Formats: sequence, structure tokens, C-alpha cells
Amino acid sequence: MVVGTHRNAQILISKSALYHNISNEKKRLKNNEYLFMVVKANGYGHGAVAVAHEAKKAGADGFCVAILDEALQLRDAGFDEPILVLGITDVKHASLMAEKNISATISSIDWLRAADEQLAQKNLPKLNVHVGLDTGMGRIGFQDKNSLKEAVDFLNQSNTLNFEGIFTHFSTADTHNVKYFNLQVERFNDLISVIDTLPKYVHVSNSATSLWHSEFNCNMIRFGVAGYGLNPSGGELDLPYELKPALSLTTEVVYCKKIDAGRSVGYGATYTSNQPEWIATVPVGYADGIVRALQGFSLLVNGKFCPIVGRVCMDQLMIKLDEPVKPGTKVTIVGQDGKEKITLQDIASYCDTIHYEVACLLTDRLPRIVVE
Repeated sequence: MVVGTHRNAQILISKSALYHNISNEKKRLKNNEYLFMVVKANGYGHGAVAVAHEAKKAGADGFCVAILDEALQLRDAGFDEPILVLGITDVKHASLMAEKNISATISSIDWLRAADEQLAQKNLPKLNVHVGLDTGMGRIGFQDKNSLKEAVDFLNQSNTLNFEGIFTHFSTADTHNVKYFNLQVERFNDLISVIDTLPKYVHVSNSATSLWHSEFNCNMIRFGVAGYGLNPSGGELDLPYELKPALSLTTEVVYCKKIDAGRSVGYGATYTSNQPEWIATVPVGYADGIVRALQGFSLLVNGKFCPIVGRVCMDQLMIKLDEPVKPGTKVTIVGQDGKEKITLQDIASYCDTIHYEVACLLTDRLPRIVVE
């Protein structure tokens, strides 16, 4: 993907906001609890390597990613901290993971047997393994004690694999209703009861669990969306401390014109003016992650909300102004402008989705610029 460095449209990432969010959570942990910063999906759209650098300064003990390539990106960038791949990796890459000291998530004994056979033929360090448990997310992990014990026994007898961690993922930790959350806690405790000696890392806490159910943290948390300054509940639950959003998105007006009453704007002619109006063109569109569903949403120009009129195009969008502005005038899509601001949650609410998705959809065509 080409990065658009020759147009004025960029994502700004605040180092101080990242440090504030991560260091404050680190301070809340007990001395024997580890914080792994989750930087999957290009750091939730913020830029994985840049976020990892700030997370390390803020006290992160390691990192979590979704796929092996994301872990390799961190290793190539010089990070030597523990890295856990949370998704299932094809067993054919077991040797590479061992070589790069990248921890694997497993959900079946067949994976362990195949990895053990592969690694036995090579002179490599042991591959660190985290055992996933499905306590109610329905995604990956062991569901019963017999198969779990079989896998753990195999790990403990292996000369090529190291039983480094065990974990589950809570699906409702970010809601008021704790009934299902408590059921998952019970299932987790029941499953691990068959393990005589627990591994180095025992982790169940995502951001929501660590923020609102810290008594269940075990000895490691996977700190994700909250590290970026976003409320995991989308605002349903009050935060135990202030989170500072790290991402802002700005661009500029490239063209401004007055249209007559009865003129239409955009594909499909879905917007027609009722009176003479000032229309400004902004050089971003759905190819940048500004989705078509944002038609009618208001952006900020000179501290005033200006609605998107007509359909969002692939590379451009149009907004209605109260008065003409010069090309080069700043347009804020996410962030503060004067007394007004737009948040990722505002966009998510307008599009009937979650702020995670809004951030992750911002494409690499938008450069990420780290600021104080």
C-alpha cells in the first residue's frame, strides 16, 4: 500500500497519551503481574511499532499480536521482549517461531505432536506455548479437562516445547451484566484444576477485565484498546481513571465553491441543495477508511461542525459550509478543534459499530505521525 505523504491528510499519534494510559494501568497491577500490550492489527490502526516503543517506555513487559507476521515485524524492529501470537499459527511455522522466540497459542494436541516432531529434527531453542481455553467465547481453545490434561502432560514431557502460559478470553467483561462473565470464570477455574503446576503466565484479562474486574487478573493482563485511550465498553461503564485518546485524524480543504439551489453533490445525486450553499472538497474517502456510512456525519472546520453531503467517494468527500474557506483550511475528522471535538466513539455510534472497527479500518494510505 502506498503511504500518502504528498497530501495533507494524516493520523497523529500522541506519545504522552499512550504513556499515560499504559503507565497508569501498570501502576494498578500487583508487583507479580505482567502487562502485555496488544499491538495486533497495526496497533489497532495506530501503528504497531510506534505504539510498542511507547508501551515499552510506559512499563509493558511484552506484546500480544494476532498473527505471526505481526510478531516478526516487532522482532525486525528490534524488540526482544516476549511476544505472544494470540491466533492459531500453521504448525509448519513452529521452527520459525522457536528461532525468533515467539510464543504460540495452541488449541489441540495434534498441533503439539506435529510441532514436537518438526522441532526434534532441528537444533533450536524450545518453542514457548500458551494453551488456549474456550470458556464461552466459542473461538479457540480446549473445552474439556480430559483433552486439556492430555495436552499439558504432553507439553511437560516434551524436549522441544515449553509450557509457558495458559489463558482464556472473556466475551462480556465490558457490560453491566456479569452473569456470563462469572460463568466463564467458573469454567476457567474448573479447567485449570487438572493442572498440577501452572505455567509462568496465567492470563484472562483483556482491557475490560483489568479495568472493571481486576480481582481476576491472575498474573498477566493483555492490555489492548484501553491503552489507546478508548473505553472498552464504549461508554456503558465508567472508567476507574481517565483514558486519553491517542489518535487524531486531520486533513484539509482542497477546493471550495458555491453551488446554486437545485444542484446535486456526489455519486447517485443523493444530496440536492435547497438554496445556494458553500461546498468544500476534502481529499480523503473510503479508501482511507472513511466509510460511506458517514454520509451526513459532521466534521470540524474552524471549530464548527460541517456535515458531509453526498456519498463519501473512494478518495474524496464533500462538506457543507456556512461560509467560504480557503484551500488548506484544516479539517478535523477525529480530534479537538477549538471547544468542539470528534471521537472515534462518535463515528462508531453514527455507523452503528464499535470504535475498535473504526480505528482498524483506517488504511495505511494515511501516514501515522508520532507527536508529543
